[in-house]
Amino acid sequence: MSIQSMTGYGKAEIEGDKYTLSVELKTVNNRFKDLRFKMGSVFNSKEMGLKKKLESKFSRGSFDIYVNYKKSEMQSQEIELDFEKIKKYIEQMKEVSQETGTELNFQPTEFLRSDFIKEDGDKEEELLQMIDGVFDQALSSLEASRVEEGAKLVSKLQDHIEIYKKHYLKVKELKDGYQDKVREKLRKRMSEENSDLGVDEPRFLQEVIYYLEKLDIDEEVNRITIHLEKLNSLLQSEGEVGRQIDFLVQELNRETNTIGSKSGDSLISESVVQMKVQLEKFREQALNLQ
Repeated sequence: MSIQSMTGYGKAEIEGDKYTLSVELKTVNNRFKDLRFKMGSVFNSKEMGLKKKLESKFSRGSFDIYVNYKKSEMQSQEIELDFEKIKKYIEQMKEVSQETGTELNFQPTEFLRSDFIKEDGDKEEELLQMIDGVFDQALSSLEASRVEEGAKLVSKLQDHIEIYKKHYLKVKELKDGYQDKVREKLRKRMSEENSDLGVDEPRFLQEVIYYLEKLDIDEEVNRITIHLEKLNSLLQSEGEVGRQIDFLVQELNRETNTIGSKSGDSLISESVVQMKVQLEKFREQALNLQ
């Protein structure tokens, strides 16, 4: 299964002998799975089965499921009145007229209200026979939509990672030269101050080493390399990757922040700022991945 976005839309419609039935599915991102069915009570017996179908296809997202039906075009033109209801209504109105002295005045269109139209006894049977097929079609439409959106999303995420890499490689290039500059600066300061302060050179060099170790970002750079390789692999894989990608982005953000706090070099700091900007953009969009 290809990588999916949690944003998608699917719809299917089928026409039966008397009714047209449609299923519409809308999804947005959610950390878990949230299903909301909006359909008539005639489908209550089918809800659990429909839920299982959806859960077997998708693992995350917020789902709105709309099930609607209407009489087919030919059937909507054929109206069968419930004469028993009409007779009872007229009899009751006659009694009211006799007791109140009010004159009766009925218009034929009054009996076209739903109250006087005979219920279709086969409606439930026909709709329940149709629901599974049309629901499956809507699920397939939704899945295709989420896969299409997922492909677009992955392309955008890869663009952000490429920009992140560009600044990361600049940091990698600058890190050794930065330590050399710090070391040379400290040596120069020691040479200038030694005559006045009588600094012990071996002790001073020991402190320099300790200081440079605190500035060392080799571990962070190496971990970023590993995280980027894993992230690239995930973006080219299939299935549910959203949670794994979210974890890797957190790790990348941690290592990037550490580099920023350790380094006092202005060029490295500038690159770190740009790396963080791309990570934030990546994180916001990756929230939509299943």
